[in-house]
Amino acid sequence: MRDTVYKICTKKEWADALDAGVYEGSVDDKRDGFIHFSTQKQIKRVLAKYFSGQADLLLLAIDVSLLNPLKLKYEGRVGADKYPHLYEALSPSAVQAQYPVRLSDTNEHIIDY
Repeated sequence: MRDTVYKICTKKEWADALDAGVYEGSVDDKRDGFIHFSTQKQIKRVLAKYFSGQADLLLLAIDVSLLNPLKLKYEGRVGADKYPHLYEALSPSAVQAQYPVRLSDTNEHIIDY
């Protein structure tokens, strides 16, 4: 069962969301019309592909049961791994944990669980 999805964002984006009381998504999310999430097994792949060399990140763990099930869709190409997408803003109350993501000396992401 899919209980948790994950969002990778900058610390500043998350701080701004907490101040606003809602997370509207990154620039890419806003462009695409949904908030990009990952499953646990997709996290490392997403970090490597879309956040290469980027520091000052957070990994947010989101409780799926606190999201509108009509607005959360698992999408992707046929036969490919499906990615969770949220078609509305994210309430900070759905975030159950946040983990710092940093870069190692070899530029690999390390998640501080």
